[in-house]
Amino acid sequence: MNRTLALVLGAIIVIAAALLPLWIGPFYTRVAQLFFFSAGMAIAWNILGGFSGYWSFGHTVFIGMGAFSAAHIVHRLGPLGDGPLSMIVPILLAGLICGLFAAILAYPILRLRGIYFAIAMLGVSQVVGELVNNVSWFQGGIGVFLQTPVPSGTTPEDFFYYIFGGLLLLCFLISIAVRNSRFGYALLSIREDEDTAMMLGVATERYKIMAFVLSATLVGIMGSVYGYSVGYFTTYTVFRLDFSLNLIVFCLIGGIGTLFGPIIGTAVMLFITQVLLSRFLDIHLLITGAMVVAIILLMPGGIIGALRSRKRQANQVEPVEAEARA
Repeated sequence: MNRTLALVLGAIIVIAAALLPLWIGPFYTRVAQLFFFSAGMAIAWNILGGFSGYWSFGHTVFIGMGAFSAAHIVHRLGPLGDGPLSMIVPILLAGLICGLFAAILAYPILRLRGIYFAIAMLGVSQVVGELVNNVSWFQGGIGVFLQTPVPSGTTPEDFFYYIFGGLLLLCFLISIAVRNSRFGYALLSIREDEDTAMMLGVATERYKIMAFVLSATLVGIMGSVYGYSVGYFTTYTVFRLDFSLNLIVFCLIGGIGTLFGPIIGTAVMLFITQVLLSRFLDIHLLITGAMVVAIILLMPGGIIGALRSRKRQANQVEPVEAEARA
C-alpha cells in the first residue's frame, strides 16, 4: 500500500512538474531549471559523500570536464544528428570520459580518508582547471561555444527545464536503486566503519570505486548539459569552487546520506537565495551564510534528521502517556 501510494504521489509530482512552465513566467522557469540542475548534482554527490562517507570538495572537476568534453566532441566531430538529438552522443561521451577519469583517479585517491580525501579532490579540481585554462588545445582561457539545438516553437528556458528535470528524475531513480541494493548497504557499512566492513568481507575498495565512478559520470552528464544551456563558457564558468561547496551545503541542510535530503536542501536554499533574498543583493551572501550556519547548528542531521528525531520523540512519549492514563 505504501509503495502504491508513493508511486501515485510520484506520478502526480511528475505531471505537475511537466505542466509547471505553462503557469509560471521565464524567471521562475529558470529558477526551477536551476533547482533541477543543482538537485541532480547533489543527488549524484550524495551517492559518494552521503552513502559511503567520502566527502568530495572537488566535484566541480567533473562539471567542467563534462562541459568541455561535450564542446570539443562537437567541435572535432561536427554535428552528430539533427536538432536536440545531436546532444545525445556528446552528453553520453562526456559522462563516459568523466567516469573513465574517475576510475583512473580512484585507485590512488580513495586510499585517503576523511579530510585528506576531501582536500585531495579539491586539489585535483584546481589542477585540472588550471590545465584546461592554460593549455591552448582546450581553449579554456578564451572560452568555447556549444550551440543549443532548441526545437522551433520552444524557448531555451522551457527546453532545458525539461532536460534537467529528466536528468534529476534519472539521478533520483539511480539513487533509490543504489540505496536499496547490496551495493548501497556495502557503502553504508563503509561509511559507518570501513575497517570493520573490510574484516567482515565487504569488498570496500571495489565498492568505493564503483560509487566514485557512478557519481562522477552523473555529474559529468549534468555538466555537459549545463554547457549546452549557457552556450558559451570559459574555465572560470564551469570549474567553480562554489559548485562543489553548494552540493555539500544542499546535502547537509536536507539530510546527508538520505534519499530526499539533497532535493529538500536544494529547494530550501534556492528558495531562500533566489526568491526571498533576490532584492537584497548587497547583503545577499552575508544573510545566506548566516542562515546556513544557523540551520546546520540547529539541525545537525539536516531537515530530514530533525523530522526523524521529532517522530522518535513522539513515539517514545505515547507509551509513557498511555501508562500514566492507566
